[in-house]
Amino acid sequence: MKRVSVLVLGLLALGSWVGSVTPEGVGFSSVRAQESLRPEVGKPLQAAQELMKAQKYKEALAKIREADAVSGKTAYENYILDRMRGSAASGAGETELAAKSFEAVINSGKLPEAEQVKIMEAVAGTYYRAKDYGKAIAWAQRYLKAGGSSASMRTLIMQAQYLNGDYAEAAKSINDAVAADERAGRTPGEDQLQLLANCYLKLNDKTGYANALEKLVSHYPKKEYWADLLSRIQRKPGFSDRLSLDVYRLMFATGNLREGGDFMEMAQLALQAGLPAEAKKVVTEGFTKGVLGTGAEADRHKRLRDLANKQTDDDRKALVDDEKAAAAAKDGEALAKVGYAFVTNGEFDKGIAMIEQGIAKGGLKRAEDAKLHLGMAYLQANNRAKAVQVLRSVGGTDGAADLARLWIAQGGR
Repeated sequence: MKRVSVLVLGLLALGSWVGSVTPEGVGFSSVRAQESLRPEVGKPLQAAQELMKAQKYKEALAKIREADAVSGKTAYENYILDRMRGSAASGAGETELAAKSFEAVINSGKLPEAEQVKIMEAVAGTYYRAKDYGKAIAWAQRYLKAGGSSASMRTLIMQAQYLNGDYAEAAKSINDAVAADERAGRTPGEDQLQLLANCYLKLNDKTGYANALEKLVSHYPKKEYWADLLSRIQRKPGFSDRLSLDVYRLMFATGNLREGGDFMEMAQLALQAGLPAEAKKVVTEGFTKGVLGTGAEADRHKRLRDLANKQTDDDRKALVDDEKAAAAAKDGEALAKVGYAFVTNGEFDKGIAMIEQGIAKGGLKRAEDAKLHLGMAYLQANNRAKAVQVLRSVGGTDGAADLARLWIAQGGR
């Protein structure tokens, strides 16, 4: 939260008057030439000004109280007193007194119009620091309505709404700000998106929280955000177990395969899917990272590696025959499956063409899965534009569409 410095507040309090103590009083010609302070008010205020320059704010407040004790003060004298009291109180850390003083300045009707929004900003910030979040919100909104454009005031509103327990309002404010950033081609702030996620946690809104996480991984692809999101996506009602390998693929791509058991499970699922080249890649990575090949399960890890290597060699020889059989099949199921096998072997163009032929041929049991894998294939081939186009077309409610969206976030930026 950007703080308004004491120096700035001091300038706001003092910058509109110029003069010295004389028998006739202290003149404040830059505000109103026809108005002046009487010596009994002006002298202690002049002393307070010098004390504030020396950053002796409590002593300055004492001098301001001395001036305030003078009876029969004019409206103009009260206005100047409030301005100086607000600045001195802010410097002294007396936020409540500062806020009330600046509020009185604005409500006096004597403040030059050009300075009103600056004082409103100071009042909002002062109430925020005093943890009076309701008033901080009201003054920040008043500031924006008066034409203020400081981004810090918009941030203050969001933070104050959250700290005040207005989680739904805070989420709405943040979503509006995020949408405005995205429309303007700006990247929303990470702290802003974190606050949005926390709002949804407080509201127990699992869908909203997942959506906030998706924005976080899109703009700030940290492992911990991905880990949280992928864990939650699998627990989403209706998410199909058949997509477990696809979840592991995202875990692998985002650096969230960490334990030996994770590498083993993904490799075994890839072997069961008839994709030994993918299994070999996963096992090799596990050995490279040192999470496989050590410990009590070391022999099992090595057997899995040997199996993946052997089946990869056998699969390369069989793929030519599989391609012919797939082309002759009455539906596109085999074309899509064998096509993705070619992709895992690094033959992207051939594999992509076969998957597309399979989808066009029709008769697929899981057409959305085939489109998901086609989009992933385009990503692996570094054709991001086409990948995003395909992935956006993936539909359904069993998890394929969710994963397609995440692949866009992961590789389609």
